[in-house]
Amino acid sequence: QVQLVESGGGLVQAGGSLRLSCAASGRTFVRYALGWFRQAPGQEREFVAVISGIGNTYYADSVKGRFTISRDNANNTVYLQMNSLKPEDTAVYFCAADERRYGLASRTASYEYWGQGTQVTVSS
Repeated sequence: QVQLVESGGGLVQAGGSLRLSCAASGRTFVRYALGWFRQAPGQEREFVAVISGIGNTYYADSVKGRFTISRDNANNTVYLQMNSLKPEDTAVYFCAADERRYGLASRTASYEYWGQGTQVTVSS
């Protein structure tokens, strides 16, 4: 089982940057694909990015070229570097773990474990 704890959210002006972190428990971190999702008020949770256990990545079109997902297997942490932020990026951001190491899933149902989320607010 994996426990996930996000951090790094906050308030930033449009055009600014933030880096989210997600610390995972457990000794089998490298076996999981790790994703980031976000949920704005009144909207469904949507896919942002995923990194597989072997480092392949996949992004939503809305963040491609602005966000970068990475992982540090030695420290059981996955990151989301967010640049050129827009007001429409405002949401609670969640990290999630998929037991399929080579997965690059974009559906929430593909992920077995979820963090509690961290708020990101981008002001115009």
